[in-house]
Amino acid sequence: MTSTASQHSILDKPYVLDLFAGPGGLDVAGHALDLPSIGIEWDRSACLTRYAAGLDTLHADVSAVRRDAFESLPPEINVLAGGPPCQTYSVAGKGSGRQALDEVKTFIERLTAGDSDEAVDRDLSALPDPRTAMVLEPLRYAIQATRSPNRDGRPYDVIVLEQVPAVVALWEHYATVLKRTGLPDGTKYDVAVGVLSTETYGVPQTRTRAVLIARREGLGEPPSLPAATHRAYEAKAWNRRELAAQVRQPMLGEEIEEPQETDDSTLLPWRSMGDVLEEPVGTHPGRAVPFLVRSNYGSSGNPGRRGVRGDRQPATTVTGRISRFVVFEHLNEIVLREGARFSMNEAGMLQSFPPDYPWSGTAQAQQVGNAVPPLFGTHLLSAALGLAAPDADVLRKPWQAATESQRSKLRGHGCGASDACTDRCPRPEDQDPAGSKPPASTASRAVGGPRRPDTLVSPRSSSL
Repeated sequence: MTSTASQHSILDKPYVLDLFAGPGGLDVAGHALDLPSIGIEWDRSACLTRYAAGLDTLHADVSAVRRDAFESLPPEINVLAGGPPCQTYSVAGKGSGRQALDEVKTFIERLTAGDSDEAVDRDLSALPDPRTAMVLEPLRYAIQATRSPNRDGRPYDVIVLEQVPAVVALWEHYATVLKRTGLPDGTKYDVAVGVLSTETYGVPQTRTRAVLIARREGLGEPPSLPAATHRAYEAKAWNRRELAAQVRQPMLGEEIEEPQETDDSTLLPWRSMGDVLEEPVGTHPGRAVPFLVRSNYGSSGNPGRRGVRGDRQPATTVTGRISRFVVFEHLNEIVLREGARFSMNEAGMLQSFPPDYPWSGTAQAQQVGNAVPPLFGTHLLSAALGLAAPDADVLRKPWQAATESQRSKLRGHGCGASDACTDRCPRPEDQDPAGSKPPASTASRAVGGPRRPDTLVSPRSSSL
């Protein structure tokens, strides 16, 4: 079921808490919809990007904030959102999370039944990769909200979650428990769950995500998944000479046949790489077409087979390997040469970030690949809040980076100092997934200890 939305939010003053916020995908979506937000993010470089973008940020461990600093979060927050780390569930990871799916379901039931945090944490520590347990944090935040004196026990009104497709079974279990059992205080939610393709929402890449949208029971109509605005990309339409189920990849220099549109005529065509990269915008000089892109990972289940797409197609899923994608350009109708690889600005645009988004710090390609596509995020938030679908060009305007003064102020609130991380910030070595859990002292560093400000949120930047 998909949404038929109005122009008015079901909430008077939506305020988003973005868990595992990364470089700002859902926050940028919120900005496009004029929704205030604050994000909690562990990675230092992702936080530097967020500060540069002017986004309210807490550089901290999500789990530690829940345990030790929940009361410092703004009580006005009424929308919980996030995309927990996906490495253990993704096909690109080692798969320990996929193997633990059934076990994680039992933790969902235990939490909603009111089991103590201590007992749950003790048993979670036995999981081989602690990141697997991060998928439970949104539920634990929802429960903590009902126990918060600062919130007068008021539950979150709306919950929006997204993850890799393998997690859909957990989201479905979330949905069953939230609707039938509810939280320990009795709060129940109406929930919609599904697997969506980002190109059907105008994102110029093929990326599939498991989505959960929940509304507190009695808060308007039950939620629906966002209705598609663009046609789905079908690889088969690009190669009509395929045999059986095998899809032959185009050869470099091969003329690619334009697909015939067979989808609902009311939907817009999917967006291609050329649609967003060809024309100059902001500091992006434009990219000459035609071009071909060879991805750095296998396709069709064969790791030795590199996927190739042209500028008239959407990009393959943008991951942390986007900087390794090889781009070939035409010298003439016959000769190809290796051209400039995608810049971080271009990679961000393929992920639907606005042009000139201020990627900062290290591992910028990984930041881009880990992010929620902001345009996709606008559709999720709009559906959750009962808003009309956003305009497809809502994020095409170049992003206005924060001033140095604004960055310093945001970092002062987020890290405890205007120009550096402090003892309250997570350490890089604590992010090693080999350990069963962060050292006991991490919690006090992550949430500020005695150096924590009175509030963890800075005033919304006037530039946003």
